[in-house]
Amino acid sequence: MKIHPTSVVSPDVKIAEGVEIGPYCLIQGKGKIGKGTFIEGHVTLGYRHGIVEIGENNHFSPGAVIGGPPQDISYKDEETSLIIGNNNTFREFSTANLATSKGDKKTEIGNNCYFMAYTHVGHDCKIGNNVIVANDCHLGGHCEIEDNVVIGGLCGFNQFTRVGRGAFIAGSSVINKDIPPFAKAQGNYAVVRATNKIGLIRKGFSREEANNIHKAIRIMAMGNGTVDENIERIRQECTPSENLEHFIHFIKSSKRGIAIGRNQKEVGDDES
Repeated sequence: MKIHPTSVVSPDVKIAEGVEIGPYCLIQGKGKIGKGTFIEGHVTLGYRHGIVEIGENNHFSPGAVIGGPPQDISYKDEETSLIIGNNNTFREFSTANLATSKGDKKTEIGNNCYFMAYTHVGHDCKIGNNVIVANDCHLGGHCEIEDNVVIGGLCGFNQFTRVGRGAFIAGSSVINKDIPPFAKAQGNYAVVRATNKIGLIRKGFSREEANNIHKAIRIMAMGNGTVDENIERIRQECTPSENLEHFIHFIKSSKRGIAIGRNQKEVGDDES
């Protein structure tokens, strides 16, 4: 490992071989840093009462503050965690907070995620794998972002909102309800505008499956029935698949409601 002499590292942090820590970094509290991780200069990791566990081959750019205390006035220095997987990038001045003690005491980030400059991951968030978050996006506490989600710049997420896997959020959107899987959403407040067909095909979905998902999204967004009635239509009119079952489960498990614009004339294909 290589640790610049100007950096301060807590003795309670276990550092694997192959880790590089640049100048003027502060690494405090408890935790571990996996092999191959590169921490550039002027990075702050951890908090004196927290636990930060970082996997392998992560990259932290200058000014990043990772594992700071949650921005929640009820937090009283309880020992909570931030857990980060492998191969993630945190660009300049990005932040990710420890959890509160209100849930499982864990903020969690998966593998292969890319957080651009000035992004914020709030306390108790659950971020999946292969998630891209563009500049100046802010995730409130307890948000859930599933795998393979792409979020455009300047987006804001209310606390406890969820985004289903394979979804795309257009830039400058404000999310106050759940965005279903495989959809493309935009607006203030954001609603489903299209099926993320291009994104699905790029991830290896067949055109037949992408069209099947598109049909389900159109039924949910444009159908005249209740949520349960539209789900029954989906089961009757669409080809059964694991992706379709995930879509239905996500809809049925929503607590904040689904971001469907009932007044829109049509939910189109993703042509971006």
